[in-house]
Amino acid sequence: MERGILWLALLGVFIWLAWQGKNEYQKVENYRVWAEQFERAKYDIYAVLGQKGSNLTWGKSTQKGLIELQTFSLKDVQSIQLLIDSQPIDVNNLPRRGREVVLEFLLPSTHIRVPFTEIPLAAEWGKFLQQELQRLQLEPTE
Repeated sequence: MERGILWLALLGVFIWLAWQGKNEYQKVENYRVWAEQFERAKYDIYAVLGQKGSNLTWGKSTQKGLIELQTFSLKDVQSIQLLIDSQPIDVNNLPRRGREVVLEFLLPSTHIRVPFTEIPLAAEWGKFLQQELQRLQLEPTE
């Protein structure tokens, strides 16, 4: 009897794991289809981010699709900062850990915070987008 209860509980765990795996697969598949339109894109459990030209689009991936998508132009961004636990961090001197990793874009009327799970990935995106921002600022305006 005890073995039956143990096997039933174990079966329940396996069913739950299979369901979770299916949900995660669906999120990644939705992201993959969405990311095809971008030159550069990232996926993690907190957010998706895509870059096409000077436009950045970010949002959240769910099993039913991407939600809360927002698009803004790097041309409107005044500065980009990497924040770890709400503190600005030098991308050349990264801490090993942090609870909250965010790339913050300061615009004239607001700021946009894109969450990341990994500090090195956020730093890589921060460096790249900072270079893009500088390049756009040096371009002559028409």
